Amino acid sequence: MPATQVNGTSIHYDREGRGPPLLMIHGLGSSGDDWAFQREEFARQFTLIMPDLRGSGRSAKPPGPYSIVQFAADLWALLDALGIESANLLGFSLGGAVAQEMALARPARVQRLVLCNALANYRTDTPRKWLEARMQVALVHLLGLRRTARLIANRLFPHEHQAPKRQRVIDVVGANPKAAYLSTIHALVGWSALERIRSIACPVLILAAEFDYTSLAEKRAEAAHFPHAEFVVIEDSRHGTPFDATEEFNARVLEFLTCV
Repeated sequence: MPATQVNGTSIHYDREGRGPPLLMIHGLGSSGDDWAFQREEFARQFTLIMPDLRGSGRSAKPPGPYSIVQFAADLWALLDALGIESANLLGFSLGGAVAQEMALARPARVQRLVLCNALANYRTDTPRKWLEARMQVALVHLLGLRRTARLIANRLFPHEHQAPKRQRVIDVVGANPKAAYLSTIHALVGWSALERIRSIACPVLILAAEFDYTSLAEKRAEAAHFPHAEFVVIEDSRHGTPFDATEEFNARVLEFLTCV
């Protein structure tokens, strides 16, 4: 897995496939390996760029604070280093916030934007969002990352047949350095692009799991702020949609990215 120096830090990434560039941005506490169930199928039609954000995976973990704006700047610098002028962006959870910030920073370079289980507003402006943010930080401080990862895994993948997916969450999230993980959470909490996303003119696909952490009503309301957005609910899926609804997720994303 190659790496490049951008903005004073080492960013690791994987590159695979052929065709138009597709930048795939992972969720909290994970890495480009999030896309294990997509990469083979997507690589048949796209050149996939799958980075690890600073503080995550195999990228460097400099001291915080981190920010969504910094994550976005890192990834544009990575694309610049790779000679990629424009790309499709796919962001999952935290990665969706980064993808939106990228589209806002350099709109002319974004062809299409896909957001999965992501918000445009992570301000703690509802009791549910305040609890989600505070609970995870508190659990890390009280229990440590390994035991917190076990609780996250049980919530993401509660069914018996999902045991391997639970174990992956425990292994991946539990291996994060505590300081970098908390810095990444703090980067997300309080970030918002809600007042700015009306300027994102490219086509947008918003995929929302039926049983995600945050409400469908909020995501549906946010979708109305984009000039050209399609909103799709993935039924019987929880937050880990690329893992627990792989077939539908892949089909929806590829249909959107390849439609004329």
